[in-house]
Amino acid sequence: MKRDQSLIERLARERNAWFCTLRADGSPHVTPVWFVYLDGVFWIGSGERNVKVRNIGGDPRVSLALEDGDAPAVAEGVARVHQGALREDVLAALAAKYDGWAAGEEIAPFGARVLLEVPVKRWLLKGVAQ
Repeated sequence: MKRDQSLIERLARERNAWFCTLRADGSPHVTPVWFVYLDGVFWIGSGERNVKVRNIGGDPRVSLALEDGDAPAVAEGVARVHQGALREDVLAALAAKYDGWAAGEEIAPFGARVLLEVPVKRWLLKGVAQ
């Protein structure tokens, strides 16, 4: 329980995660992302034209890793892309974590904003090196 609580606290304060999607040929595409973690779900803001969003359209299996290799935290999940009216609670959480970032505002040339929802299917590592 203590380790899980420590991980939840860490997810609240960590600014970046490495997000891995799969290209059409199966090769990995890894990018740093801003995120919030709410009730077992990673939420990531993006533009609909970004490579990671297109990759999810072809294969929604993804993984996320926090940056600290000394205390690795790696999760796997199946991503879902939300378009159109975006969840206000998630946008507010992203703004609170990232100094007022308006995650729902379009940034050229990346297209309309989307939210990526990644419920954690399983944790490969929870902050302890093996």
